[in-house]
Amino acid sequence: MEKIDFKKEFKVLYGPPAKEPALIDVPEFQFLLVDGKGDPGNSPSFEAAVNALYSLSYTMKFMLKKAGVLDYGVPPLEGLWWADDMEAFTAGDRDSWEWALMIMQPPQVTHHLLEEAGEQARKKKDLASLDRVRLERFHEGLSAQVMHIGPYAAEHPTIALLHDFIKEQGYALRGKHHEIYLGDPRKSAPEKLRTVIRQPVGKSKRSCGSKARI
Repeated sequence: MEKIDFKKEFKVLYGPPAKEPALIDVPEFQFLLVDGKGDPGNSPSFEAAVNALYSLSYTMKFMLKKAGVLDYGVPPLEGLWWADDMEAFTAGDRDSWEWALMIMQPPQVTHHLLEEAGEQARKKKDLASLDRVRLERFHEGLSAQVMHIGPYAAEHPTIALLHDFIKEQGYALRGKHHEIYLGDPRKSAPEKLRTVIRQPVGKSKRSCGSKARI
């Protein structure tokens, strides 16, 4: 059974060039996701959400592989970020940030499979956040994105570059700030971390601070 690498299958989504923003049309995918709020740097719920997402994603990956259905590499962690007051978000008031962490899942992953994976995961780990994980479809559509190379705390110039590009192209921001984490901060030096910065766009402005669930 050939192992699928989704980062190669969807290279345009996971491998944009650095310092050269581009417009893309992001198709609909399904994700495991967890909502939360607060500074990710010191939020126990943030770390718990990450652990729950990876635990379930790997459990389902091995279930599908064992059944002879599919073999694949678990896609990278992604995050949607926003705040009720977007000035607080852009100013770095991290305690007021809201987020949805997520990991893309292949079509073979179903709600029934997620339930079975949850039962298996609970036998191995006591993860309270497992009950907060849900499977939903998400269609981002027309977006602009760019690669950020360096520490997460140094993303602001890259984000400003992306927003300027969007305005130059005649679009307005819509939806939520989106990041895809291609590096592991536990293993990579901060200056070598690679993060896709993505922003959905539209012709008319819509509030980026909407609390609507994706």
